[in-house]
Amino acid sequence: MSWGTELWDQFDNLEKHTQWGIDVLEKYIKFVKERTEIELGYAKQLRNLSKKYQPKKNSKEEEEYRYTSTKAFLATLNEMNDYAGQHEVISENMTSLITGELTRYVQELKQERKSHFHDGRKAQQHIETCWKQLEASKRRFERDCKEADRAQQYFEKMDADINVTKADVEKARQQAQLRHQMAEDSKAEYSSTLQKFNSEQHDHYYTHIPNIFQKIQDMEERRIVRIGESMKTFAEVDRQVIPIIGKCLDEITKAAESVDHKSDSQMVIEAFKSGFEPPGDIDFEDFTQPMKRTISESSLSNSRGDGKSEPKFGSKSKGKLWPFIKKNKSPKQQKEPLSHRFNEFMTSKPKIHCFRSLKRGLSLKLGAGPEDFSNLPPEQRRKKLQQKVDELNKDIQKEMDQRDALTKMKDVYIKNPQMGDAASVDHRLAELGQNIEKLRLEVQKFEGWLAEVEGRLPPRNEQARRQSGLYEAQNTSAVNSCAQDRESSPDGSYTEEQSQETEMKVPATDFDDEFDDEEPLPTIGTCKALYTFEGQNEGTISVAEGEMLYVIEEDKGDGWTRIRRNEDEEGYVPTSYVEVYLDKNAKGAMTYI
Repeated sequence: MSWGTELWDQFDNLEKHTQWGIDVLEKYIKFVKERTEIELGYAKQLRNLSKKYQPKKNSKEEEEYRYTSTKAFLATLNEMNDYAGQHEVISENMTSLITGELTRYVQELKQERKSHFHDGRKAQQHIETCWKQLEASKRRFERDCKEADRAQQYFEKMDADINVTKADVEKARQQAQLRHQMAEDSKAEYSSTLQKFNSEQHDHYYTHIPNIFQKIQDMEERRIVRIGESMKTFAEVDRQVIPIIGKCLDEITKAAESVDHKSDSQMVIEAFKSGFEPPGDIDFEDFTQPMKRTISESSLSNSRGDGKSEPKFGSKSKGKLWPFIKKNKSPKQQKEPLSHRFNEFMTSKPKIHCFRSLKRGLSLKLGAGPEDFSNLPPEQRRKKLQQKVDELNKDIQKEMDQRDALTKMKDVYIKNPQMGDAASVDHRLAELGQNIEKLRLEVQKFEGWLAEVEGRLPPRNEQARRQSGLYEAQNTSAVNSCAQDRESSPDGSYTEEQSQETEMKVPATDFDDEFDDEEPLPTIGTCKALYTFEGQNEGTISVAEGEMLYVIEEDKGDGWTRIRRNEDEEGYVPTSYVEVYLDKNAKGAMTYI
């Protein structure tokens, strides 16, 4: 089966068919391109979807992803990201293995087709030229034969006429002979041209054209094979990623199976457990006999005084409420707990510890928690302190690694002075040493607070001795000092001595309004950030190296300086990270960057 023998006279149809085959190939290339665009768009949408539901760094949402259910969801998001990557792989492989290859092949195919049909047209033009030569030779032979015949007839006529001279007859005879000779020459030429044409025509239809058409047939068959292989590759590209996609789905299934409701319930306990024990029974208070007022340490609130008792500081109840028990308040008393806390501070002794607690409450209201986390319940405070100690230890290890690296670099510089100046790293080594020392002091400070809170946490089997409403986790010294005016009884209750001093009567609303209208601290100088500091902890602020900021509170000996960037951004930074320029003439004028 050969196009050269079967389709020897279908040159134009073959030309149209091969052009159609190239069009089909280009159409398939366009189809694959659109498929790759769909895969890329799908992968992009999957990545955006995964990114949209990823927890934000350093946010409360990130902390919520410690539960097994949310961890499984996070694993699902990560696997979906990998799933999107496999669709990107499909697009890349189809582009490189199919689209790119076929595009180059189409260009080669067009050039080959053009060459073959050019050869075919050239062969056709050659045979047509031979045919024209044959026709010209034939017409010339025919014309010469007719001319020879007429010349012969004229000679015979002249020879028969007696009136014609002998010279005219001789001339006619010579002319007839000349025409016969020309006819013979034309005959010989026509015969030669005919033989040559027949030979060329035989070669054309049995050699040249079959060879050209065979090449065209081979070209077309290669195109068909190539498009079939591309379709197979199209399927193989998908099949190659199926195991990885299956693995992604297996990981999602594994993550789903790792969800443990018991573990999540335990995490809720660890997250919100206060460490306090439930309150005990309330003692009966007998008002029929004159006696000192006895308060049970495990009571929920103080009893009401009789109609003759003096109201205390604008509040009917002085004791703290248990967290889940609400107490009716007038609209003016809705600004608890700050005003209520202030009343307790003013009526307890000694006053200095109460004002320390007041300062702590004010800092909480302004959004900056105390450094020792004393505003948290014991259990939560212990966890926060332990977390802080671990973070500081990591920072110390990081600084030590940098110091070791610089020390090795310095040794290299000493051995090979041409590589650098060994003295150039001394300043940085000194800074690292100071940073490590400061971090160790911080660790000791937080470990002290941690030991303190672990030492005073009540055992699980110990009867509750504390009442807590809007609790303040004060340090041990403050608790002991504030407890000096209380007489402990053997059953765990205590009796509060009646103060002989006149109690202040300050409305809670006035106190709250006073703090609500309090202006921000004035600037006392400026500072320049020597290093970049990432303020990731509560109460701190991030600064960039070289940034100029305002100082609103200088270092009190704890290694932290309070600064302000603008009206809404302020916080603490390590004193060693900034260079402070105090303004001795500052009078409290506030300006913002």
